[in-house]
Amino acid sequence: MTIKNQRGLSLSSLLVWSVLLVLLAIALMKLTPIFVEYSAIKKHIATIAQEANTQNHDANAIRLSFSKRAQIDNIQSIGERNVKITRQDNRIVLSTQYTKTIPLLSNVSLVIDFETSSE
Repeated sequence: MTIKNQRGLSLSSLLVWSVLLVLLAIALMKLTPIFVEYSAIKKHIATIAQEANTQNHDANAIRLSFSKRAQIDNIQSIGERNVKITRQDNRIVLSTQYTKTIPLLSNVSLVIDFETSSE
């Protein structure tokens, strides 16, 4: 049998691929909770804006509603003061933006900017 006929991974290439897969799995495990939290923030902002438009809430009631929902869903990236409340075309629009830094390895971090609106 010649070398041309042999197929497969060598031990060194298997180790390299294993390290890459482990690093990818670590990154995914660190990113998943952040995107779950972002989707909860987006859902709450849309729900609160819809409720505020139908029930004519003031800014303090809107912030209190977000604070209560954030506490239930353990949202720690933003607080009620980070939610911007504006009026557009006689409708209340809520928006927020924030940055999340995720440490991956010793001095390597990933920075993600999030922005969402109730529009």
